[in-house]
Amino acid sequence: MPGAINLFNPTRGSVTLALVTALLLGLVHGVTPDEHTWPITFSYSVGSYSSKGGRRVGFLFSLAFTLQRALASELAYFALTSFDSALRWNFEIYIVVGVVMALSGWHVLRRGHPLHLTLRDIRAEISGKHNHPEFVIPKELPWYMPLVHGFIAGWGVGAFAVIIYTVLAPEMPNGFVGWVPGALFGVGTMIMQIILGSLFGAWMQRRKLGSKAKEYLARMMSARTLLGAGFGFVVVGMLGVFFPEVLSSISFVTPIHIHNLHNIGVGFFLAVVLLFAVALWSFKKTIREVRTLGLAVNEQANAVSDGQGLKS
Repeated sequence: MPGAINLFNPTRGSVTLALVTALLLGLVHGVTPDEHTWPITFSYSVGSYSSKGGRRVGFLFSLAFTLQRALASELAYFALTSFDSALRWNFEIYIVVGVVMALSGWHVLRRGHPLHLTLRDIRAEISGKHNHPEFVIPKELPWYMPLVHGFIAGWGVGAFAVIIYTVLAPEMPNGFVGWVPGALFGVGTMIMQIILGSLFGAWMQRRKLGSKAKEYLARMMSARTLLGAGFGFVVVGMLGVFFPEVLSSISFVTPIHIHNLHNIGVGFFLAVVLLFAVALWSFKKTIREVRTLGLAVNEQANAVSDGQGLKS
C-alpha cells in the first residue's frame, strides 16, 4: 500500500514517511539484539552498577552513534558510501570494535596493580587495610569511552543501515537535510538504549552486596566481559575478512518479520550468545571471588555494627 509505513521492507514514498520510518526503525534497532549496540551498552552499564549510570552509558553511546549515522546518511545522499557494500566491511568493523572493547577491559584489569593478584591483596584493599598501596579497586573507564565505541560501531552495516542509506536518505529533497534520516534513526536507537542501559545498570544495582563488594563485582565483571567479548569480536572479524562468503552464509530465517530477529546470523551470535556467555562466566567468576574473600559477610557485619544494614 503506497504511503503506508513498512518497517521490514520500506519503499520510497514521501519525506514525511521517510522521517517517521527512520525514527521507528531506530526504536526497533535499539531494543532488538544487535552486535553494534548491545555488547557495548551492556558491558559499560553493568560496570556503572546503577540505573542512572546505565542511562548515562546508553545516552553517550547512542549520542556518538547518532552523529555517525547522520554523517553516513549525508554521505549516502551523495552516493559516497559504496564501501559499505563491500562484503568484508562489516567484519573489519568487528575487528576495530573488538580491539577497543578488549583494550578497555584490559585497561581496567591492569589499572593500578598487576593483573595477577592474590586474594590477600584484594581483601586488604577492599577491607580498607591498605597493606599493599599499589593495589586499587578497578576504576571506571573514562566517561567518554561509550562515545568512542558508539562512533566506531555505527559504521557497521546491517539491514537497518542499508535501509537508511539506500531508501530513506535519497528521499530527502536536498543535501542540506540528507543527514536527517540517520539522525532520527540514531535518536530512536538512543531512546531504547537509554532504557536498556538503565535496566542493565539496575540489575547490577540490586545485587545484595555491600557497596565495596558491589563496586568490585560490577567493575571486574564489566572489564572481563569487555575483554572476553572483544576478543571474540576480533576472532569473528578476522575469519570474516578471510572468509566473508562463508560467514555471511551462516544464518537461518525465522518467521518473525523484524530485522535482527528475522535473519539470525553471526551478528546475533555476537550480540546474544557470545556476549551473555562471557558475561555469565564473568559474573560467576567474580562473585566467587567476592564470596571467597568474605566481602559480603564482612561488610554486612560492619554495617550492622554501625546500625546501617545492607541495602538490596
